[in-house]
Amino acid sequence: MTLLAVEQAVEQPVEQPVEQDVDEPRRRAEFVRAALPPEGLFAGKSWRITPEPFAVGPTLGKRLEALGGALYRFVRASHRLYLDSVAGREPRWVAEYLDLGKPADLVAYARSGAPKELPRVIRPDLILTDTGFAITELDSVPGGIGLTAWLNETYAKLGYEVAGGPTGMLTGFRAIAGNADILVSQECGDYRPEMEWLARRIDEELGSGGGRVLAAESYGPPAAATAEGDRRRRLVYRFFELFDLPNIASAPAIMAAEAAGDITVTPPFKPHLEEKAWLALFWMRPLREFWLRELGARNLRILQEVIPYTWIIDPTPFPHNAAFPRLDAHSWADVAALSQRDRELVVKISGFHEDAWGSRSVVIGSDVSQRDWAATIEEGLADFGNSLRVLQAFHKGRLVEQPYLSEVDGEIRNMTGRVRLCPYYFVSDGRSDLAGVMATICPADKKIIHGMQDAILTPVTVSDARWRPEVV
Repeated sequence: MTLLAVEQAVEQPVEQPVEQDVDEPRRRAEFVRAALPPEGLFAGKSWRITPEPFAVGPTLGKRLEALGGALYRFVRASHRLYLDSVAGREPRWVAEYLDLGKPADLVAYARSGAPKELPRVIRPDLILTDTGFAITELDSVPGGIGLTAWLNETYAKLGYEVAGGPTGMLTGFRAIAGNADILVSQECGDYRPEMEWLARRIDEELGSGGGRVLAAESYGPPAAATAEGDRRRRLVYRFFELFDLPNIASAPAIMAAEAAGDITVTPPFKPHLEEKAWLALFWMRPLREFWLRELGARNLRILQEVIPYTWIIDPTPFPHNAAFPRLDAHSWADVAALSQRDRELVVKISGFHEDAWGSRSVVIGSDVSQRDWAATIEEGLADFGNSLRVLQAFHKGRLVEQPYLSEVDGEIRNMTGRVRLCPYYFVSDGRSDLAGVMATICPADKKIIHGMQDAILTPVTVSDARWRPEVV
């Protein structure tokens, strides 16, 4: 029986069980595996293949759609708050936090007005929980754009309605970076294959606009072209982290070309926008009126439902009668002494650091000894002048089941795991539209959810129910 027949059957009430072709899930998974580009999508990396997308219900599907607009307003308001802090219209400690540990010349450039852009792609990392999802970070330079485009296209060929549609990622990326010079650094080199596939596929599927993928380190910015006296700005898509600038020999020339009006860089050279500390600033009582004014009540409520309570690890002493909100702690010594039961908390580097991405700096309080937890807090306090760390409420992921193609015997098996959802919102013409969602499903014994060899990567579909293959 084909999948279409199975789906039609489950939509109709029947008295007898629906006959299922147990070989079809295997054929679907093998189709996905065979569709992988010969050159791959990630350098030297693999994942488990599932015969079907990960399904979320209509309620969560609507929340994913609505989240894009709220996050766009949040990013825009965050930038305004930073500039107002610099100018003294809002508390100056906001900018002081966000500039901590960054080179003075980069901070000066970000404030100069030369980088006029806000990020054109917004990708939150969402942990699926029992009540919805929780944001662990916002990524302005996200990987996975090409991979999600490929996943959507491939599973759509199997008849699934994937979030964003089969070409949503292609059209979304072309809208924000059409014909751009896509600069990939050596440090981000694992992602170069997916960006090359993405650029090539945009040209093939949409006719043009794929741009060209180039080495960031050796890039030579073009001079402004002139047509009938009008300047044209070449678009540059930055696929490298700002902490890596000392290794990007072309960085000074790129900044000079942007300042001269020859090019536009996106995501912009604005390191203050790439900090997890924004999730702490969102909850700070002195900024409450600012967020309400800039976001509006509806968007504020949407974000309050998904942003975990977060604190900045700051060694500044408290007044004798003060305490951390929601922690019932008067000092960092109190936090370091919390019992394992009370340590449903996670520490991570906020940004602008080689260990700030992936899961390199993440320490989950309930998973480590009292001694290691105290050492983590002490390290964050001692390093405050060089980098910023945040403490965040830890939300455990909901357990789900997803079938996958076994690498051992080629059979379809079920994996119990936890899910990270990565929706991609592309910002164009004042809108933030959902173009696709990638689900990463990690084995249940992994507390930190990220791409790994034994994880399942798949697109997302919105559905009331889905057909489950039998485990054979």
